[in-house]
Amino acid sequence: MPIDLPGILGPLAFSPETAKPLLALAHQLLFLETKSLSRAERELIASYVSYLNGCVYCFEAHGAAADVHQQMPGWARSVWKDTTFKSLNRKMQGLLIIAGKVQGAPREVSAYDISHARSGGATERDIHDAVLIASAFCMYNRYVDGLAVTHPPQGDAFYAQRAVAQASKGYLGRLNE
Repeated sequence: MPIDLPGILGPLAFSPETAKPLLALAHQLLFLETKSLSRAERELIASYVSYLNGCVYCFEAHGAAADVHQQMPGWARSVWKDTTFKSLNRKMQGLLIIAGKVQGAPREVSAYDISHARSGGATERDIHDAVLIASAFCMYNRYVDGLAVTHPPQGDAFYAQRAVAQASKGYLGRLNE
């Protein structure tokens, strides 16, 4: 593993043949927003699931990306700390509840959870995308942590700097780095 590249960047450089589909999936899930689910909200779901998984690199990187897209430094971190999600609209409260269940016990996602998200304005696509983002980030988190990669410490400026660059070009740009 390239030890000079932190987090997922090392494994991506090590295996370009798997980097391409992994980055394409991240780009599709996080960068290509829909009418009702913004980039900030998508990154928030990814960062929250990564936070629940304890994957420091991923929760810091995607939390910083959520903050950049939301134009609110510290936004994602404030959401992770408040498990009631009171600061969010009902749609995002419902989607994060679903994402949290997908992370921990996916079979516990209930009809009530889906109904709650829908009543807050979540579309079928939003629910689908939240479940897929949560599922994918469980995989990405295990990829990063399973390879015991190095990463900057929590709160390091590296994450905010990367997020600003990523916000403009998405995830496919990393293929050329």
